[in-house]
Amino acid sequence: MIRRGAREGGGWRIVAALAVTQTIGYGVLYYAFAVLLQPMARSLDASIAAVTGALTGSVLAGAAAAVPVGRWLDRHGGRALMTTGSLLATALVAAWSQVRSVAQLYAVLAGIGITAAMVLYEPALAVVVSWFEPDRRARAVLGVIAIAGFASTIFMPLTGVLLDRYGWRTALLILAGVYGAVAVPLHALAVRGPPRLASQHHRATPPERAALVRAAMRDRRFWWLATAFVAHGAAMAAMTIHLVGFLVYKGHSATFAASVAGLLGVLSVTGRLLLTGIQRRLPVAVVVAVVFAVQAVAALGLLAAGGSRVGAALAVVGFGIGFGVASLAKPTMLADRYGTTAYATIAGILATPILLAKAGAPLAAAGLLTGAGGYPAVLAAVAVACLLAAVSIGARAAPGRA
Repeated sequence: MIRRGAREGGGWRIVAALAVTQTIGYGVLYYAFAVLLQPMARSLDASIAAVTGALTGSVLAGAAAAVPVGRWLDRHGGRALMTTGSLLATALVAAWSQVRSVAQLYAVLAGIGITAAMVLYEPALAVVVSWFEPDRRARAVLGVIAIAGFASTIFMPLTGVLLDRYGWRTALLILAGVYGAVAVPLHALAVRGPPRLASQHHRATPPERAALVRAAMRDRRFWWLATAFVAHGAAMAAMTIHLVGFLVYKGHSATFAASVAGLLGVLSVTGRLLLTGIQRRLPVAVVVAVVFAVQAVAALGLLAAGGSRVGAALAVVGFGIGFGVASLAKPTMLADRYGTTAYATIAGILATPILLAKAGAPLAAAGLLTGAGGYPAVLAAVAVACLLAAVSIGARAAPGRA
């Protein structure tokens, strides 16, 4: 048995380690792809669309692994899973550097998607949530995702430098080495399950965890939460892919469009910090619903005022404030309502449709672009999705029987 203060002291060391591994993990396993996309397509003699499909396949593979990963975490903790996942991810990124065909690329990226489910936010936040009591949980989660929010800011330029100097294949070998050298030992040495508090006398059995999962699936508030985060995830994915194209369509230079779109990463951290501060005074669900509604207005604002530089920048700022809010709010809201005993399984169940939405939304938006609606239809769809997310969060927060 152990006192709360001593327990959380160990928890903060895990937060520090996971903040580092998540930053490098997202940088190498996700953001590097966008930088390497065009040279890979040229080298493999394939279209951009064909190569981009490998990333969609990677996200889908991660979605398929989310629930089994969650069940493992609830039963065995994160150390073995995350250490094995980081070893496999290192090997697969190295294999990625050697692909000679689109088929090989799809196979390797599918494997990377599965390892991402073993090492990125879902398992990392499940470990963090298990260590902290409710009053400190949000701050602990923020400690991981606020740092990891800079993954694109760090690793996209770094990958670009490596690409220019060494070519995409050697760049991936270097990134694989960096990831393996940092993530493997940190996961192996720092991640561990929390000791029981002095007030805890019982460790849940598998049937008890299964009963908690079934109860969550029967809770209508879980499905309101799922609707909110699926809709919001789809909107974020569509905006991420199509914002630069929309701004160029509105007459801005590609440089300006890319610079404004680059604000989203910094703003996501800003939004997370604001949520952490405001939630001390207001319920998390109320704050998140308001943020999602502001994003809906901002998306429509892009349509109305996106032709001017000031209008475009203001609208992107309004939208970007909510860009990273879901990754902070979701684990907090899940753990507060359902506890930590079966948290990882429940979070994995919720992650599956969110990942599917993130994979499909950019393709659906591309379909709207090729139709009669064009970019106005895409922005309108993003606004509707954000509004649906706001309404669903509000419904989840409404008083009433579960």
